[in-house]
Amino acid sequence: MNKQMTAAQAVAQLRDGMTIGIGGWGPRRKPMALVREILRSDLKELTVVAYGGADVGMLCAAGKVKKVVFAFVSLDFIPLEPYFRKARQSGSIEVMEIDEGMMLLGLRAASWGIPFIPTEVGLGTDIITQNPDIKVIDSPYDDKEWVAMPALKLDASLIHADKADVRGVCQIAGPDHYMDDWFARAAAKTYVSCDELVETDYFHDPAQARMVHWERSMTTGVIPIAGGAHPTSCSPLYGFDVPHFKAYTASAKDDEGIQGYLNKYLGASEDDYQRNVGGLDAIRAIELPSY
Repeated sequence: MNKQMTAAQAVAQLRDGMTIGIGGWGPRRKPMALVREILRSDLKELTVVAYGGADVGMLCAAGKVKKVVFAFVSLDFIPLEPYFRKARQSGSIEVMEIDEGMMLLGLRAASWGIPFIPTEVGLGTDIITQNPDIKVIDSPYDDKEWVAMPALKLDASLIHADKADVRGVCQIAGPDHYMDDWFARAAAKTYVSCDELVETDYFHDPAQARMVHWERSMTTGVIPIAGGAHPTSCSPLYGFDVPHFKAYTASAKDDEGIQGYLNKYLGASEDDYQRNVGGLDAIRAIELPSY
């Protein structure tokens, strides 16, 4: 079974109006090459579900997004993602802002095929007053109330992994795989870009197999793109590109805005983009962040 495809082939399977989950966390291990391919496409009216970073900001700024379901949208060391902030303050997008844990429960509910998961998280907060679609229910066993976090069903998920084989076995070797396993399971289709395509027997080593976090049956397509997470990090291979993020943030204040940024960096292909940012060697030379 060979699931290998190109970024263009993966994005060609997406449709206007879809609900798209994007893995990673803020400026960490985002499938940015796939996001860039969406930016080159005609896709629009997307609902994006993400622990967001520049992925969400770029798609909002490019007019691709109808709604964002999020727990945060941040570049971490730059707390407010500039283009998402503009979109939200202008009212050009719909939003569903929820707690980080509630989002995890929504993905789990979709993965398990149930309509909601009860939780105490959100009780007594504006999460409930600002999200009328999230209901508070009575317990059938006592007099307690619970928040019924609805399932976040995804038409497709986009994820970046360190390594993968053509069957769809994907490895994340960094210290945190975030919620990517739940994004994979909550989606009807999951497209995974990877920094390296490996032979299947690579995963015969138990030490490597332990870093596989979801079933290969959940993977629809594997897209080998070395450096494909840039400018976000892909630990342990490379860190996030602080100077690039600063230039991206500064572009939000320029007259040209996102179009000026895209004109400078995006190009007609991922090869163009990587040449514009200094090449793969420069990406791999970015130091990992220290905490």
